[in-house]
Amino acid sequence: MNLTFFSLINEERADRNIIGAMEYRHDGGSFIGSLLHDFELLILVICKDLDQDIVTIEHCMSGDMHYQLLYIDSNAIQRWVMAGDNREIVQCFIHGKIIWDVDGELASLHANITEFGESMREQRKFKEFTKFLQMCLEAKRYVQEKDLMDAYYSVIQALKHYARIELIDQGILPESSVWEQVRSLNSVVYKLFDELTDNKETLEQRIELVLIASEFTVVSKMVDCCSPLLRILGSRKVTWSIQELIRLPELSHVKEELPMVLRKLVYRSIVKESATGPRGGYGDGSEIRYWV
Repeated sequence: MNLTFFSLINEERADRNIIGAMEYRHDGGSFIGSLLHDFELLILVICKDLDQDIVTIEHCMSGDMHYQLLYIDSNAIQRWVMAGDNREIVQCFIHGKIIWDVDGELASLHANITEFGESMREQRKFKEFTKFLQMCLEAKRYVQEKDLMDAYYSVIQALKHYARIELIDQGILPESSVWEQVRSLNSVVYKLFDELTDNKETLEQRIELVLIASEFTVVSKMVDCCSPLLRILGSRKVTWSIQELIRLPELSHVKEELPMVLRKLVYRSIVKESATGPRGGYGDGSEIRYWV
């Protein structure tokens, strides 16, 4: 990277609270995806306390080289790892090279993410489980409606979330090529993938077989995968409302799936429910509250 780049970053450092920058180079030998499409280089400028996760995207040239420049909030990267979002950017961050580090903060952030510690693994596994459960339920609905192609797609997605859970259990951070990562583990999920994609049964039969196996997985892994939620539910003597749980920052990455997961935990008698007096709002029903 040329001196002009570093001069530009230094000028903006105070305004954007920049802690450093990383580069990820495209070797030209393989297709890297949309993030680096038609670019030789990606520059991630990591900042603190931005109002948005990605505040700026710039397309630049240095000589004959085209590169894309992204200003990214440091907390956003950690959230993406826990939620499984923006996997392409996360992968470039993990495999990228630090080219500028103000006070060693970027190196510390990079080490924290690449080490994929217990707390981060636990949160990511919870997210993958909620998505796994969601896609299984969608697949069942599509099967009932005889919409087999959508059911097949939903089952494939469910298995990908299952595969990521197996990788996390091995201490491996899931990346974009999840099937390549899981292939060497000789895992259950890869065998299910084979059953779904390479079997002489009808499409409907293959989907049904995988859904039956997935239901067993839901039951066997539920307590372990949902431990962040169960720990919160047991953290006080007072019961919890769904609104209280959704507002918790530590559950923000699963807030869309939380109602579904909570009801599944109640159905499996892992979480208990109780009704309070009249809600006082719209309607005359009692509020359901949750505890373990």
